[in-house]
Amino acid sequence: MVLHVLRALFVLLMAAVGYFYLKVSWLTMAMGMSLAVVFICLDILSPRRKLAIFAGTFFGLLVGIALAYALSFAVIMVVDQAVQLSPRIWTPEERTDIVQFVNLAIGIICCYLSVSFILQTKDDFRFIIPYVEFAKQTKGARPILLDTSVLIDGRIVDVAETGIFDTQLVVPRFVLDELQTLADSSDHLKRNRGRRGLDVLSKLRTVRRADVAIYEATRETESEKDVDQKLLSLAKGLNARILSNDYNLGKVAQLREVDVINVNDLSGALKPVVLPGERMLVRIVKPGEEAGQGVGYLEDGTMVVVEHGRQHVNEEIEFTVTRALQTTAGRMIFGRMADAQGRPPRPRPRPDTHSPAAQNT
Repeated sequence: MVLHVLRALFVLLMAAVGYFYLKVSWLTMAMGMSLAVVFICLDILSPRRKLAIFAGTFFGLLVGIALAYALSFAVIMVVDQAVQLSPRIWTPEERTDIVQFVNLAIGIICCYLSVSFILQTKDDFRFIIPYVEFAKQTKGARPILLDTSVLIDGRIVDVAETGIFDTQLVVPRFVLDELQTLADSSDHLKRNRGRRGLDVLSKLRTVRRADVAIYEATRETESEKDVDQKLLSLAKGLNARILSNDYNLGKVAQLREVDVINVNDLSGALKPVVLPGERMLVRIVKPGEEAGQGVGYLEDGTMVVVEHGRQHVNEEIEFTVTRALQTTAGRMIFGRMADAQGRPPRPRPRPDTHSPAAQNT
């Protein structure tokens, strides 16, 4: 609403400028209004702008105007010398017109060069109004982009409910479109994954302790064909982090210097440490790849491989942890059967030959 009022005032102001300052006719008022409408149409139809570009352009204009003002004094001196050396007699009006023309040309050139220089060097340093910051990387809270895999995974809702995120969670429009495409797929598995992702996003937006926003990508981002490349380009442009559980996306992000938070790494860091020799209970659900192995899963989804557990499929057994393996894809625990289910018997203690009972025998 405020933007519409601002645009209406802009049209009226341009009409007033054309009518009162040019003082020609109502035609100048119509020309001013037409020019205002043209600029408003360009503003509406132009792609989504970035604040850094506006800040750099505004700062460049200020620098260009300041340089033009400083050079205007030199222009007056140069024009006066040129007029005096010229054999022609220049009237004061002609001298004033020459000075204004030269000042206008120098002002346009200075503004153009200043804006062009700032926009071309925005990767080396960033101009932030009202101060200049000579740092490419920013510290503090940055937005977090959610990809398709983390929405389908669903654990993001439980994490967001804890209030750990102190920054905005951003879902790009192309990620939402990919979920919708999966939900409309003829493949049963893809359709279920897409619907689950949409349901998780709906639940995530209802979490009071999380700030979730849908972001319309820029035209530069939309030029990318692959969703992962779009996500990386958007994160690079917004200086944001990506929340995902895609291992390959994390590797590509390292090459492009984009920070990625892996959900599996986060989950593994929060799991309790399992030490060798600790006894645990697990239900064997299927045979393992090697002979005699049985495979089960703990309540948190950790995969357990138990030696000599193949014959106890669909049974809950006790096992002893031998080692634990932590990877980006998750955690694996290896163990062997406990006493009652196949653990080798403990060696019996040797009798003490020096005791009186042993000497009597």
